[in-house]
Amino acid sequence: MDEHAFLVDQADNIRTALSSGDPEDAMSRLIGLIDRLTGHVTREEEGVFRALRETGEYVAEVEELEGEHRDLEAAIADLDIGSVEFEGKARQLLDDLDVHVQREELGIFPVSVVTLGAAGWTIVEEAHTKTPSFLLDPA
Repeated sequence: MDEHAFLVDQADNIRTALSSGDPEDAMSRLIGLIDRLTGHVTREEEGVFRALRETGEYVAEVEELEGEHRDLEAAIADLDIGSVEFEGKARQLLDDLDVHVQREELGIFPVSVVTLGAAGWTIVEEAHTKTPSFLLDPA
């Protein structure tokens, strides 16, 4: 959840760059956010989501959240700094990311705390070991 806070803060910084009429700064910040988001999504899907899927509970919600991950990827791929639609599409991407983060933090993550047993938390830990948090990167 600390990563979510960082990503949401970065999204606000991107919005500020967009509002100030600096699409290059916004795109640079977006690239940084996307780099961090990629590992974050991998860790979620291979960790908490996989562990919940293996319990057989909340599978539909996990599938919806994974679908949102794919939607975010598609929106990222569709960004073109040279397009007149760049600002609108970037803002929509950031808004969608905010909603997605809220759904995870208010839904699936609290559920996982009470649902996952030792085997589930082992899966989560393995995912975190395989793809460490960007918050641990000294750079």
